[in-house]
Amino acid sequence: MAQRKRFTREFKLEAVRLLEQGKRPAAQLARELGVVRNRLYKWQVEIARTGKQAFPGSGRRKGNEDEIARLKRELERISEERDILKKAAVYFAKQSG
Repeated sequence: MAQRKRFTREFKLEAVRLLEQGKRPAAQLARELGVVRNRLYKWQVEIARTGKQAFPGSGRRKGNEDEIARLKRELERISEERDILKKAAVYFAKQSG
């Protein structure tokens, strides 16, 4: 299985800058940079949408961190409930047996 190419934030910003200059067609620019043309457009949209916060780094977005924290809290609560139910089941099994 081929590994995905990773591009630095600076590379993406420069690629979008070149795309927006319009001196070369997007397809030609994409070939020269070694990326898929649609990827250039996605980067352009990301910059337009988030501005300076575009391409924060490791691929994780800040919203994902909030979701992960919420899911961890939920997992802890559910695990606690499961443990209580297990103890209750043992208790009632002893009472009836």
